[in-house]
Amino acid sequence: MPKITIDNKEVECRAGIPVLQAALEAGWDVPHYCYHPGLSIVASCRLCLMEMMMPDPKTKEMVWSPKLAPSCQTPVRDGLVVRFDSDRVRHNQDICMEFFLLNHPLDCPVCDQAGECYLQDYSYKFGRPYSRMMDQKLVNPKKDIGPRTLLYQDRCVMCSRCVRFTDEISGTNELCLVNRGSRTEIDVFPGKPLDNPLQGNVVDICPVGSLLDKDFLFKRRVWELTGTPSVCPTCATGCSIRIDHADNTIYRLKPRHNPKVNQWWICDEGRFNFKYVQDAKRIAAPLVRRGSETSCPDWNDLPQIIRFRLEEHVREKGDQTVAAVFSPFMACEEAWLLARFIRSVAPQATLVLGPIPMVGEDQRFPVGTTNGDAKFTILREKCPNRRGVGLVLTSLGGPSLEFEPFVEQCKKGAFSAAWIVGGYPTPWVSKDTAKIAEGFEFLIVQDIFENELMAGAAIILPACAWTEREGSFMNAAGILQPFDRAITPPEGAKRDGQFLFDMAGYSGLYMGDRVRAMMAADIPGFAEAYVPPPEPPFAH
Repeated sequence: MPKITIDNKEVECRAGIPVLQAALEAGWDVPHYCYHPGLSIVASCRLCLMEMMMPDPKTKEMVWSPKLAPSCQTPVRDGLVVRFDSDRVRHNQDICMEFFLLNHPLDCPVCDQAGECYLQDYSYKFGRPYSRMMDQKLVNPKKDIGPRTLLYQDRCVMCSRCVRFTDEISGTNELCLVNRGSRTEIDVFPGKPLDNPLQGNVVDICPVGSLLDKDFLFKRRVWELTGTPSVCPTCATGCSIRIDHADNTIYRLKPRHNPKVNQWWICDEGRFNFKYVQDAKRIAAPLVRRGSETSCPDWNDLPQIIRFRLEEHVREKGDQTVAAVFSPFMACEEAWLLARFIRSVAPQATLVLGPIPMVGEDQRFPVGTTNGDAKFTILREKCPNRRGVGLVLTSLGGPSLEFEPFVEQCKKGAFSAAWIVGGYPTPWVSKDTAKIAEGFEFLIVQDIFENELMAGAAIILPACAWTEREGSFMNAAGILQPFDRAITPPEGAKRDGQFLFDMAGYSGLYMGDRVRAMMAADIPGFAEAYVPPPEPPFAH
């Protein structure tokens, strides 16, 4: 690894990165706007300029260069000597910040970016406490550039990150720079709004409050939000995300850097697909039917009720008549606990992987690239954990079926008792599937929303959304990733993991890592979960 000297301190850094990135990773706070490690380097903001030692053309002695050099555009090389702690560098930062703030409005009290805005932070640390601007400020328009995004042009610092994103990552080329000089603006091409499946990322990478998410606009101040690390359940890619929430309400989802899965990006489908979590129509309490009697038992009594009735059925009909359907939206730990319980009561019960939602075709970006060249992929498989649940079922051995053959066997009367888990964000029970409820003498249905199977269910259990649980998902590439719970379930509901932990006969508090350690003793594939390393620092 190359070693460079920054402000008289030797720093070991990764090969091939710019001096700016090396300085940031070593702890220097170097201001910058246009640089982003996932985009091309344009060196346009000039905030990161540094002094660099170079050989004198005449004497060949190492002297400080007469001109400042952009640290974002200068690759590290062994022996390089640079400095940011100098009067020349500080003077450059001062005049650059004055330029950025020349026409900038004082919008901080009403700006969604306040609290995570680098223009705001840099003005305090590297700018002046006063302005020499005496003329009237140039006022640029507010633009509605797409169905989900607003552009407040008067806040823009012209870093061009958004333009480069649509050129280099999404490949859809909606954004461009128009006009010249002080009149330069970001805009969309005529008749081509910003409306691609990755467009929300331009709001994430905007270092100021210029690009705004309509869905989050004026909803909450960012310093009131708590961020919880999680994994997106919308498709089998398994992007790392952060759930921003306050007062048990989710306000937005943001990407987390994951070099193995999604880099810095997430798709709009995953970004905005959380509203169902807060739907008032969700099932919030368990229901038990026995003949014509209906009751809402206490959660502490349910394990005993379910075990008694399932054992009763096994004694009368045999354990081969029992089946359990496992949703691909379950966490690995939840699937393992439920399977352990079912097999403890009915050793020859059939374990079934639930239906796998598929929509359209895989989408690769930039648009038009092949699989090997894609920088981001949205998979047609719209569930997060088919492989994890499948690994659990396979490892336990014994009778198992895919969902469609299971439905056909139900029509022939092969099963008379079942535990069916849903948890899908959209309706998933087809007319054909709904008919199988008629053949069960004892049916347990666990789901987020009501479905057609519940009409014949003896026990109905509310399921929790992924935001209310903890556990792990295994994505399409076989990477096992843990996620944390962010909010509490609706009043009256209980987290799936804790309930199944109790059902399986364990005592105490359910914890995802604790159960994974138990699973790993029998299934080596769960021995190690991948947690993305802390992201190397950069502006935004």
